[in-house]
Amino acid sequence: MPNGKYIWMDGKLVRWKDATVHIMTHTLHYGFGIFEGIRCYKAKNGPAIFRLKEHVSRLFDSAKIIGIEIPYTPKKVTDAIIKLVKVNKFKECYIRPIAYIGDDNRGLNYLGSAIHLAIAAWPWGTYLGKEGLNKGIRVKVSSFTRHHHNITMTKAKVCGAYINSIMAKTESVRDGYDEAIMLDVNGNVAEGSGENIFMVNNGIIKTPPLVSVLEGITRNSIIEIAEEKKIKVREEFFSRDMLYTTDEVFFTGTAAEVTPIREIDNRPVGSGKPGKVTKILQKAFFDAVLGKNKKYSKWLTYI
Repeated sequence: MPNGKYIWMDGKLVRWKDATVHIMTHTLHYGFGIFEGIRCYKAKNGPAIFRLKEHVSRLFDSAKIIGIEIPYTPKKVTDAIIKLVKVNKFKECYIRPIAYIGDDNRGLNYLGSAIHLAIAAWPWGTYLGKEGLNKGIRVKVSSFTRHHHNITMTKAKVCGAYINSIMAKTESVRDGYDEAIMLDVNGNVAEGSGENIFMVNNGIIKTPPLVSVLEGITRNSIIEIAEEKKIKVREEFFSRDMLYTTDEVFFTGTAAEVTPIREIDNRPVGSGKPGKVTKILQKAFFDAVLGKNKKYSKWLTYI
């Protein structure tokens, strides 16, 4: 995978190969840190970061949820992200801010430890493949349950919480699938390993409520696009067997973008091809992020 030339670390630009931390870094051992995933697109009028303000806001929300204080203002972080994309001369890229605990504490109690912030960026194409975007992907319902919201605080993007996602994703790939669908502790459909999930039945979109799932920024964008197109969207719980008989299913996420699901647990979804509503929303989404629809220019920060 190609890398960027520079990484922003605690206020300084550091060459990629020199952006290192000590082996005793607290977050490396315990997973106590937070991060974000942001995309910069090669838009019609130049490189444009998608919903940068919302991503930075969620980063600070995550910090507040787990009880750490990022030692920079949201404006400083925003400016650092823009600067990083510029100095790396990216036309499109994936951006990863991460706040982590330093190496000055060996125990579980992190209070009093230094909080660090780093921002990396690199070229990253389609997360689930171009064929997946066009033809849909195959997924399985994971044997691993999504976290309860009072276990790892599911509204925060916590580093260690993604062990749950890694196990589910790896299991699905080993079993010959592209991705996993995870159920919550009550057996309802929650989300993918790193994506929000939507189903479409009789022209009505349904997506799980924000109880045990991350409030996805792409999720919110798709809901807004759907409502503006007069497509009904309902937030409600549903079971795995409802996915087997529905018309359409798709994932959304910063990495996954809008990816159709054509098969679940060896059962075709609908006709086994991306559905009408999914294709309408997918096209509208890419028109928005690529600067082809002025209505959504508010979502883009041009570099």
